Amino acid sequence: MPAKTNGPAEKNGPAKTNGPPAFRYDARMANDIEPRWQDRWEREGTFHCPNPSGPLSDGFERVVKEGRGPFFIMDMFPYPSGAGLHVGHPLGYIATDVLARYKRMTGHHVLHTFGYDAFGLPAEQYAIDTGRHP
Repeated sequence: MPAKTNGPAEKNGPAKTNGPPAFRYDARMANDIEPRWQDRWEREGTFHCPNPSGPLSDGFERVVKEGRGPFFIMDMFPYPSGAGLHVGHPLGYIATDVLARYKRMTGHHVLHTFGYDAFGLPAEQYAIDTGRHP
């Protein structure tokens, strides 16, 4: 009867464990990559979002001429409650971030903001439940 093996690693020899992996995202690599991307975003105006009117409207005419329709999306602002800081549900932030990015990539003029969602109600409910001032 042949000897039993534990899988491909045993057939191909022991796995190498010497030193760090060949590719690792660390502070050194981030300091190399991030400035290049930030320069590109600045050069291409990736996140340029002029107002339709007022003092911050410089460039809005160009956006309209390019045919990019406006798209407004708002996330819930993290707010304090009596029991601590409420940061919402991460899945909600992921979904709105993905949608806003998709709209930008398909040529829309996107304004992605944070807003208040029932600000104060959790603090009031905490005060009612515990009898303490929020």
